[in-house]
Amino acid sequence: MGGGASLLVDRLIERGFTNLTVVDVSAAALKLSQERLGPRADGVHWLQADARFLKLPQPIDLWHDRAVFHFLTGPEDQAAYVGSLLAALRPGGHVVMATFALDGPHKCSGLDVARYSPETLAVTLGDAFALVRSSEHTHLTPAGLPQRFSYSLFHRIG
Repeated sequence: MGGGASLLVDRLIERGFTNLTVVDVSAAALKLSQERLGPRADGVHWLQADARFLKLPQPIDLWHDRAVFHFLTGPEDQAAYVGSLLAALRPGGHVVMATFALDGPHKCSGLDVARYSPETLAVTLGDAFALVRSSEHTHLTPAGLPQRFSYSLFHRIG
């Protein structure tokens, strides 16, 4: 989710993963990855979509979000995202979420963000998800400024 120009898809392909779907709201970001991957991009499903309204053709095993969810600051948008997540992720699947930590910034790229601990994220995601583990990380922006992130792994139980 929000894979756009990320190098994650490159690393997954290098490690032999298949049946990958990269979703981003930005067609330009998706195009950057496709161009960078060249012919290897043909083995990836590319989908320009808003996470709140995502419809996938088949259930998935893993949902990875590295900084989309925390931009959804309203309860309606958060609920729509969780609805998309529930519709896409098979029971028994896993979710990796990276959000701004409670001591993270209040804004990013000029936009308001929501901040989470693993526990508050678990409450927001709801009873269908069990927190497996979590960690915190300080990310340095291209300008060298620190941003605190919380990484959480959830298991879909229902």
